[in-house]
Amino acid sequence: MRCPFCRHEDTRVVDSRVADEGQAIRRRRSCTECGRRFTTVESAVLAVVKRNGVTEPFSREKVMRGVRRACQGRAVDEDRLALLAQQVEDTVRASGSAEIPSNEVGLAILTPLRELDEVAYLRFASVYRSFESVEDFQREIDDLRAAGHVGAGSGGQGVDRA
Repeated sequence: MRCPFCRHEDTRVVDSRVADEGQAIRRRRSCTECGRRFTTVESAVLAVVKRNGVTEPFSREKVMRGVRRACQGRAVDEDRLALLAQQVEDTVRASGSAEIPSNEVGLAILTPLRELDEVAYLRFASVYRSFESVEDFQREIDDLRAAGHVGAGSGGQGVDRA
C-alpha cells in the first residue's frame, strides 16, 4: 500500500477491524518512511454481469430503486426497503462467487419482496419475468394463494379481494 502523503511504497498495518456489518475491513496503517498514519477500507467486490455482458459492481441502492418503484403507492417504508436490499446482498454473496448474473439478483429480490408486499411482488415479477397476458398474472396470483401469501405481507390490502 502506497503512503498517501509521501508516496512511499512500504507501509505496515497497525490495527484491523471489521466494518460495514462484516462486509469490509478497516485497517490503520503507518508509513515506514514518513511515519504518518492513515486508514484504508478493504472490501470484496461483488460484480453483477448484465445480460449484455457488461459487468458492474453490486449496488444495494440500485436494488432499492427497483423495489421502490414496485412498491410505489404501497405502505412500505425505507427501513424495510433497506433491510430487503441487505437480504438480497447477503443472498448473492452467499453464492461464494465474485461475479453473479443479473438474473440471479432478480431471483434473490423476489422471495423477500413476496414476503414484504404481494402487490409490489406482482409488479416486480411482471416486469422481471416479462408477463405478456392476464393469464400470466392469474397464474402468479394462484401461486401466491396456494402458498398462503395473499393478504399476508400488506396488512390485508393484497390481491385477494373476493
